[in-house]
Amino acid sequence: MNEIIAVVEDEQDILDLVTVTLEKERMRVRAYPDGKSFIASLDREMPAAVVLDLMLPDADGLDICRSLRKDPRLESTAIIILTARGEETDRITGLELGADDYMVKPFSPKELTARLKAVLRRTGKALSTTRRISIGSDLSLDLDTMEVSAAGGRPDLTSTEFKLLALLASRPGWVFSREKILDGIWGDQKSVTERSVDVHIKNLRSKLGTAGRHIQNIRGAGYKVVE
Repeated sequence: MNEIIAVVEDEQDILDLVTVTLEKERMRVRAYPDGKSFIASLDREMPAAVVLDLMLPDADGLDICRSLRKDPRLESTAIIILTARGEETDRITGLELGADDYMVKPFSPKELTARLKAVLRRTGKALSTTRRISIGSDLSLDLDTMEVSAAGGRPDLTSTEFKLLALLASRPGWVFSREKILDGIWGDQKSVTERSVDVHIKNLRSKLGTAGRHIQNIRGAGYKVVE
């Protein structure tokens, strides 16, 4: 099983907070804003753990928890419910359905991390410390060595191009606006414009060769990486 942590949460601020918190602990995170996208991802990869909200826009988290526990592929996947529903009956139901832990919002990110690590230890899973991201079968990058493999070759990327690719690849399928890309890579450097993002994307695609197809432009929205 891949050492991937799936975070299923429809509140964007909380989704970003949990994702950033876990990534700082060198965990490989996949973020999903609804139940449908998470369920669809299970055809591609099995997570080691799921941080699951109960009140999703398209599904009841308890139903998702129940279905995960019925799937033999996921019988050992750790599940932590993270929700605003703090009634005793909700806690009991969640744990009876097979959740390994139950946390109520508002929550401490540090406590969530500690509980997640404890659950993974109990289930006999150790998280890999190798920070490698793979996109499809022809694109991968190592966040520690800053090495990229694309279409069988090793393109010579600039530091900025690598950071750009790493940002987009950190959340496959997620659309990053030009503004978020600027903020994530250049911070408050006012001399860098949104046009600069387009230029860097163009150069990056060219260097990646055929693997450049994984970077898609979403008209009027920004860019995303697709499998």
